[in-house]
Amino acid sequence: MSAIIKNSLQKGISYQAYRELVKHLVDKKSNTGEEKTKALANYTKLNDKRMKRWDKTIKISEASNRRINEFRHHITWLVITESWCGDAAHMLPAINKIAELSNYIDMKIVIRDENLELMDAFLTYGSRSVPKLIMIDDETGDVLTTYGPRPSEAASYVNRFKAENGELTPEFKEDLQHWYNDDKGQNIIEDVTEMLCQLEPNVCQ
Repeated sequence: MSAIIKNSLQKGISYQAYRELVKHLVDKKSNTGEEKTKALANYTKLNDKRMKRWDKTIKISEASNRRINEFRHHITWLVITESWCGDAAHMLPAINKIAELSNYIDMKIVIRDENLELMDAFLTYGSRSVPKLIMIDDETGDVLTTYGPRPSEAASYVNRFKAENGELTPEFKEDLQHWYNDDKGQNIIEDVTEMLCQLEPNVCQ
């Protein structure tokens, strides 16, 4: 496992570099991943607009800001994603906002289909679901915890619908996007800052 993570970290890029990559793909009418289709390229274009909006508008509360600034543990956040993933377009900007506020958090991004060995080590119910955030201790190289592919409230919303209906419908997926828009990244910020509290309890005192 350590070799897989180390190799992926070496290939990881910054959030800013990822945003540039997505913009480049939009210009080429393309997408990340092994499968190249018009639909995935269109999702990539839509996600570029979503990320651009969230980069400008996501706000972090004073309470969350305090928790982040009090975190004193050097960690790396390795995020697995794809440009066409709708959940990722909402989650990555919020995760990046948190990382930007801390001198102790280094965030790197890798593409799922280029890192399948890593992805297969962090499946969600047997699925290669993205985005997946892996928190790694810089000193030991140990995986501390993981997060994703959805924030807690969205995950519960999805799980309830699947339990009742078997699979996600196009109408539900549209409703989920409305949920993300209404939430404005706050559930993601709450989830992740709570995880920082678990890693370093004095942060929440």
